[in-house]
Amino acid sequence: MSEADEASNYSYPVTPRLRSTPATPPISAPPSQIHSPSLSRSPLLAVGDQIEPAGKTPRTSTPRNATPRNLTPRIRTPRFITPLGSPIRKALKLTRLDPQDAWLPITESRNGNAYYAAFHTLCAGIGIQALVLPVAFPILGWAWGIIFLTLTFIWQLYTLYILVQLHENVETGMRYSRYLQLCGVTFGEKLAKWLAFLPLLQLSAGTCVALIIVGGTSMKTFYQITCGATCTSQPLTTVEWYLVFTCAAVVLSQLPNLNSIAGVSLVGAITAVGYCTIIWVVSVAKGRLPGVSYNPVQTDKEGIVRAVDVLNALGIVAFAFRGHNLSLEIQATMPSSEKHPSTVPMWKGVKFAYLIIATCLFPIAIGGYWAYGQLIPSGGMLVALIAFHATDTSRFILGLTSLFVIISAVSSFQIYGMPMFDDLESLYVRRKKKPCPWWLRPLIRAIYGFFMFFIAVAIPFLGSLAGLIGGIALPVTLAYPCFMWLKVKKPKAYGPIWWLNWVLGVLGIILSVLVTASGIYVIADTGIKVSFFDPQ
Repeated sequence: MSEADEASNYSYPVTPRLRSTPATPPISAPPSQIHSPSLSRSPLLAVGDQIEPAGKTPRTSTPRNATPRNLTPRIRTPRFITPLGSPIRKALKLTRLDPQDAWLPITESRNGNAYYAAFHTLCAGIGIQALVLPVAFPILGWAWGIIFLTLTFIWQLYTLYILVQLHENVETGMRYSRYLQLCGVTFGEKLAKWLAFLPLLQLSAGTCVALIIVGGTSMKTFYQITCGATCTSQPLTTVEWYLVFTCAAVVLSQLPNLNSIAGVSLVGAITAVGYCTIIWVVSVAKGRLPGVSYNPVQTDKEGIVRAVDVLNALGIVAFAFRGHNLSLEIQATMPSSEKHPSTVPMWKGVKFAYLIIATCLFPIAIGGYWAYGQLIPSGGMLVALIAFHATDTSRFILGLTSLFVIISAVSSFQIYGMPMFDDLESLYVRRKKKPCPWWLRPLIRAIYGFFMFFIAVAIPFLGSLAGLIGGIALPVTLAYPCFMWLKVKKPKAYGPIWWLNWVLGVLGIILSVLVTASGIYVIADTGIKVSFFDPQ
């Protein structure tokens, strides 16, 4: 029984009141005042109301020898903890924040909006992996390739919607500003580390390493295109180009928090859309290559090898969609209240961003396969453009495409590196109980950037492990959000939503296991060229 109910049963001796003393009117308040966030005044109590300590007789202004007037029972609980005040408690819970969040780069600034969400989501969602989509079509064919691409797009958009809705828990009033934090609350701290820590590390740090490789290689290509065959200057080596890219990324990473890189994400999103559009438009405009065939690849391989090829193709399509590991972090930059939750602007930004993403990914996949068919190289559309159209395409178009890839990679490095910056700074904040000093934050980010450069140089064959690593990270996008929804929201058992999330979650785990197994089989069967500290 609540304290308000106990107070309602608390009785006092009643003496007939004098005719000249008016009855105390019942206390009421407009519904709008019930949700008042201010605790300095109580719209639910009259001005003269006093809270008496438990066990004491309420004070009155009537002399002891006079007949007391009828008293309204006094409550013994704080002013706002009443049946009418429970909505106030519910509203107050929505503002519960970890004080240390104000010292960390992801949650340091909470003035984001739907535009910022769209910029960040676009920059994180479109990447060089989209250019590899046509490679899956020679295995899957037209029909199954388009079907699986469409289903995967809808699937990952639904799981992203789940993450947006789970960012704020109305019951507990907590905001889950990081993917690993939501996993810990849902699955438990120990299980969350086993399930999500390695995939999230790969999606953040692994992506930064891949961006250094792609950005450095594109810088080398851009130099060769602009300098031309008659250039007499000594070109930089591949490692030196990696270093140039890393220096640019480290300098840009000194922007303090996630909100401060909104402009960088906008530039990255524009250039990503730009190079995707240029590549598929030029490829389609030049027409189909001679001898192009669209029949699915038919080989005399054993059944297991054929299955591995199909799984690798499905993995390529699934890997094209990324950014779910950043959605909670992006939403954490927005203000939130009971009347204006962050869910609304975040979902608006996501819908706009994924409309643009769809207009890039589907033309890349369909147009690229139409132009190159089974001749599409394993490196994807960028390699195909340079390999097949380097002579009949202007140097300006080729150079602009490479420049856009470089700018997009530098911009994406910032948003994918921000969770790692946040984790590294949190180690100091939790230990010292104070924000990082002014000199430590730039030092942390510089060390992180050059360590990623070291990994890119030391393990240049990391791209050969993409199938294996990507399969491990696949549940972050397709499976874990469904299980989180079941655990947190608890939909009606055996209802449509219950079945939908269970089926998608289990399918996501199965697909992850199969893709990972196929990656291991390919490595064991064909092997990989291991060349430490020798990037080509």
